[in-house]
Amino acid sequence: MTRATAADYGWIRSSSSLFKYAMEELGYTLTLVRGVSPAELLRVAGAEPRDVCEGVSELIEEHTEIWFGYEGSPESFLAGAFTVPGEGGDWTLALEFGGDLGTRPTIMEALSTGTRAVSHSSNGGKPMDFFHWYEDGELRTTFEWPADRTGSTPDDLNAVMREVGLNPTGDEDPGVDRKAAVFALTERLTGVRVTAELLADAEYQTGEVPEEPAEEWESITIDLTDAHGERTYVELRRDQL
Repeated sequence: MTRATAADYGWIRSSSSLFKYAMEELGYTLTLVRGVSPAELLRVAGAEPRDVCEGVSELIEEHTEIWFGYEGSPESFLAGAFTVPGEGGDWTLALEFGGDLGTRPTIMEALSTGTRAVSHSSNGGKPMDFFHWYEDGELRTTFEWPADRTGSTPDDLNAVMREVGLNPTGDEDPGVDRKAAVFALTERLTGVRVTAELLADAEYQTGEVPEEPAEEWESITIDLTDAHGERTYVELRRDQL
């Protein structure tokens, strides 16, 4: 296991970093899967294959073309993937802007079957940042805030979290960049050191991933209790609205 800490990822806040722009404006998801090729990752995600992007700048440009090519709500997003060495062999690093491939349970469960998958994300400009660790199809640890974890083994990473600068049991250290610490935690689990140069120079095999369809619903429930303790409970069917 590497000894990465938050200090190793200060570059993500650099004014010249495209990743800073991604975190603050576009939103991003970065996913690492061991022993799965870029083509297989995109296939599992249901992506329509596209061309190769030379570097992260070209990936962002192509993402933007797709994003603004839709009238109204986008129906898909671009994901780029490439192979990188890490702990236990080759890993695929997948990067998306404004997408959610690495946060969809069905995709991550499938990708991590028989192996390990780790992802982290931000929705861009809003304080919603997530971390997910899957092992052999099972979500082991996930959190938005380090002290509020879920998963089948939510406490298994506590010691490592402390080492990288995250506090799994209480208030965060204001001197630690939580996002940089999440990058370091991901490196501890994968052996992959993500750098600005790695993202800038990679050849991304790309695919267009469809947005998840809206869930069908049959009814809604209104359940309110007023200041006097009186409850109003109404269930309305779809055909009543």
